[in-house]
Amino acid sequence: MILILSIYLAALGCWLGGIVFFSFFTAPEVFTHLPTAEAGQVISAIFPRYYMLGYVAGTVSLILAVYFTAVRGPRMWWGATTVVLAIALGITFYAGTVILPRADAIRTVYEDPNPEAARKAEFDRLHRMSVFLNGAVLLLNLAAIVGTSGALTSRG
Repeated sequence: MILILSIYLAALGCWLGGIVFFSFFTAPEVFTHLPTAEAGQVISAIFPRYYMLGYVAGTVSLILAVYFTAVRGPRMWWGATTVVLAIALGITFYAGTVILPRADAIRTVYEDPNPEAARKAEFDRLHRMSVFLNGAVLLLNLAAIVGTSGALTSRG
């Protein structure tokens, strides 16, 4: 059980750590030190691995939370954590498989000196949605940590 719990905690920690590092360190630094068009290219190159980390770590976390809900008490804490992780993983898959490809298709709008207003507005809308979804996954991961902590305390 210790090994399985350790894998769960490592997966959840990797997922949350990746979000925090990308959102609060990587992206701001890249956009601070590079021109917007180049920064966009760098971030676009990072995104496939960023989302893959979310897919893998999120899936491992969710599967193990389901397992803990079935075999360990307190079930209410584990069940709530499982629901939170399922929502976070669903959002991650949506952002990575729907929003990201749409934004990538028109990302070059910032390389154009006179971008078409509709394309720029669409990219900005997709970017805002991506940031919002990323923030939601961050908060849901924090909620999963709270749920896990509740499940692991002696009072449960």
